Amino acid sequence: MVKRARIRAPELAGRGGWINTGGRELSLAALRGRIVILDFWTFCCINCLHALDELRELEAGHRDTLVIVGVHSPKFAHEAEHEAVLDAVERYAVGHPVLDDPDLHTWGQYAIHAWPTLVVVDPEGYIVAQHAGEGHAHAIEVLVRELEAEHAAKGTLRRGDTPYVAPEPEATALRFPGKLLALPSGGFLVSDTTRHQLVELGEDGETPVRRIGSGARGLVDGPAERARFNEPQGLALLPDGSVIVADTVNHVLRRYDAAGGEVTTLAGTGGQRRRDEPRSGPARSVSLSSPWDVAAWRGQVWIAMAGVHQLWAYDPRDGTLAVTAGTADEGLVDGPGAEALFAQPSGLAATEERLWVADSEASALRWVDLDGTVRTAVGSGLFDFGHRDGPAGQALFQHPLGVTALPDGSVAVSDTYNNALRRYDPRTGEVSTLATDLREPSDAVLAGDDVVVVESAGHRLTRLRLPAEALRPAALADLTRREPTEVAPGALRLDVTFEAPAGQKPDSRYGPATRLLVSATPPELLQGGEGAGSSLSRVLRLNSDVPTGVLHVSATAASCDDDPGNLHPACHLHQRSWTIPVRLAEAGADSLPLVLAGPTDE
Repeated sequence: MVKRARIRAPELAGRGGWINTGGRELSLAALRGRIVILDFWTFCCINCLHALDELRELEAGHRDTLVIVGVHSPKFAHEAEHEAVLDAVERYAVGHPVLDDPDLHTWGQYAIHAWPTLVVVDPEGYIVAQHAGEGHAHAIEVLVRELEAEHAAKGTLRRGDTPYVAPEPEATALRFPGKLLALPSGGFLVSDTTRHQLVELGEDGETPVRRIGSGARGLVDGPAERARFNEPQGLALLPDGSVIVADTVNHVLRRYDAAGGEVTTLAGTGGQRRRDEPRSGPARSVSLSSPWDVAAWRGQVWIAMAGVHQLWAYDPRDGTLAVTAGTADEGLVDGPGAEALFAQPSGLAATEERLWVADSEASALRWVDLDGTVRTAVGSGLFDFGHRDGPAGQALFQHPLGVTALPDGSVAVSDTYNNALRRYDPRTGEVSTLATDLREPSDAVLAGDDVVVVESAGHRLTRLRLPAEALRPAALADLTRREPTEVAPGALRLDVTFEAPAGQKPDSRYGPATRLLVSATPPELLQGGEGAGSSLSRVLRLNSDVPTGVLHVSATAASCDDDPGNLHPACHLHQRSWTIPVRLAEAGADSLPLVLAGPTDE
């Protein structure tokens, strides 16, 4: 906490205007006499969502003295659209006024640097505290009580009703649905997130068959009509016909027995995980943090743990939980699971050989290999996003929340903030767009020759026809793979070229500016040169007893603007992964040149 003495709080202004006020304009001057908490947030940010949940109890307990005002300050381009902010305020049940500030005017006036940031303003209009990040509700509660006592004694505390005006509810069958599961019956199960329920739909994807959950927010096991969820998201079908549910805001995994209708809790304590807590153990004794999606893979239920930027796994055989990938630091770094970095993983899809991951905050498509190594197919950094098709090294997503494996080995990506369904083909390394004008798609499943997409902000499921090439079985698709590169057994020189773009220089402030990771399938293909290192050149030693295989190469490089006069230069992370089939031949090449970034790159 940073305390500030007698600094007048700047007035609030934002081009998007006010939400949850019944059309009224609010001002700090009009709120004089009340304690005000300004919550600078953006709806993509999991830490912001945690802070929203932490403030609910505080808000309810001090409703006549405290006014919380959300100042929506966007990161992504989509978050600057007013309609999207309106959706987010309803989606996350924000129960206080919100200022839509798409140009970051008020953010700049308060010199904010991080999402979320909470600023406390006393009844006389002065800033008395500022907290960045989540987990500060208790400290703020103490401060609020002190301010109530101090200003009641001074006569400067004014009690009154909240300026919050609830929006009119809309009657739709689903409300901000999150994830989708195709049922063996031909119907679908969808997490109706904002209504805290699961909904079974008929084969048309529209007709409700039954609802699971009372519709009230809570953590209650029992029969379908009495059970309670809290913004459920991911769904995974187990071989016994039961469904695993990522009960996101409860920070637990639940089990829904479709035959008996019972809901039980499988994993998590019901409290949000903190960094120093156990990373493995009996499932009911280990805390989770915003599990966003689940997928059955290799005998376990893998969990996209958005709240701590990791992947976890629940083992139904012995009822244990453990971290499988990610350090809990936020970023985009490939490598062995224990060294990799994720950024709010939010979607999973399993195939026999890979677990695909929609890594939303990095706008990236990642995957986990059978040996646990994390690799990146598309994406390069936390602030690199857009809508661009083409080679994977140059393609761009914008905060994708879902990924779906297709029959030919490619994947469909629910590119949420681009309102699009995209496709990545590992055989060609190309990204294309399958559909646009979808309202915040968050997941999709196969249904015959179609794909059924969750339009989360459209409150519906939408059926689309897949292109013919995406429907070919993987075995046939493999016939079209490019021919392996012929390389000589023994020493193979690997050189990855990197030149910082014009106007930039390599960023070595915190260590080497580059990193190279090499592995092989099968691992026996390499007798030397595997692993990670800072040099972009090395000699690999290929095993002559392994005639064919695949080299996996991942390179990263950091660069910053080369302007001595700029005290805060923009910095960039360049990253690319290659999957290279090779065949050993005496007359094959003894060098392998690759380009990470060169003078002609964008």
